[in-house]
Amino acid sequence: MITRSRSQKSASAPTPAGSAEHPLETSAADDSSLTIPGKEGLIVHSYPFLDLETPVEYFNTWLTPAEHFFVRNHTHEPSSLDPAEWKLSIGGEVDKPYTLTLAELSKFEKHSVVNTLECAGNGRAYHRPTVPGAQWQKGAVGTARFGGPRLRALLERAGVKPSGKHVMFRGLDEAPGEVPPFIRSIPIEKATDADTLVATHMNNAALPKHHGFPARALVPGWIGAASCKWLAEIKVLEKEFEGNYMSLEYRMPNQPVKPGETVEPEDTYAVTSLDVKSLITIPGDGATLRSRTLNIQGVAWSGEADIVRVEVSADGGASWQDAQLGAERARYAWRLWNFKCKAPGSGDLVIAARATDSRGRLQPSATAWNPSGYLNNAVDQVRIHMQP
Repeated sequence: MITRSRSQKSASAPTPAGSAEHPLETSAADDSSLTIPGKEGLIVHSYPFLDLETPVEYFNTWLTPAEHFFVRNHTHEPSSLDPAEWKLSIGGEVDKPYTLTLAELSKFEKHSVVNTLECAGNGRAYHRPTVPGAQWQKGAVGTARFGGPRLRALLERAGVKPSGKHVMFRGLDEAPGEVPPFIRSIPIEKATDADTLVATHMNNAALPKHHGFPARALVPGWIGAASCKWLAEIKVLEKEFEGNYMSLEYRMPNQPVKPGETVEPEDTYAVTSLDVKSLITIPGDGATLRSRTLNIQGVAWSGEADIVRVEVSADGGASWQDAQLGAERARYAWRLWNFKCKAPGSGDLVIAARATDSRGRLQPSATAWNPSGYLNNAVDQVRIHMQP
């Protein structure tokens, strides 16, 4: 397979409040031959701060194979990881702080969660006017079965004090120079949810290095940034962690803003759960078809809600019909869907898809612009050409 590449310019200075994610130090060349071992076929947006996007045609299975799963890194991956030397500390606002080895962690009862993991910036490339940051198109998303101990069990062993309101994650990724470390926190209510994990497995195998080996947080239904990789420290805090990736990044304006307008941090809120969204995986954008029967396929997800309906239009949104939802489902996972119809004519056609979730949210025809290009869940469209 050919590994596709899109280069980004290097940068190292922190970005102002209300801007896109911290800029990447990257040496990716505009070279379609650039490959990442074990990730052949993915789109390279950044290297060595690795950002790899999955082509949508790979979204043809309920579980995304690890080799096709997107990668989002904010700094360098750990240069060395010896599982025999790895340790995880649990501390902060707890009665009994302690440290675990990987062998000790493995003795906790295991739980599995099928979760659709999506970068908050997925779809950023389609924002107009454009915004800085990795120019994800549609493929910064994937679904996998994650397994490992419940975070709640680790916190119960430590004994969370009444003052504990947020839980912080720090990984072993290596931030060069003035790039701030990637540290995030989540509210105690989400941290103690039965499905929030310290994941050690992905699709019934040990986590691959690019996905957080030997352990990562798994915060189901929330943006990918919440699920920190290469965990080394879990710390219970009195309030939300104050740092670049909580106080300045992964935040949305409290009120709609005009395109190009900046926003002060105090006028924003932290992005948490994902929005309702669908993607068309077949046919591909720009495809030329001969058959009069259209076989349209895709995926749809909605964070902490269920997908209850997907509608497809073969005439650019003039009319809509229900697609058939796939049988495989889980609380935080996408649904595969398919739809067959006769092409309304020859020439150029626009196919569109929109999803509705169990909270009554309908995928919008357009999303409001925001300074970081987050949560773009506009109705997906592909343009195809029908031969006479």
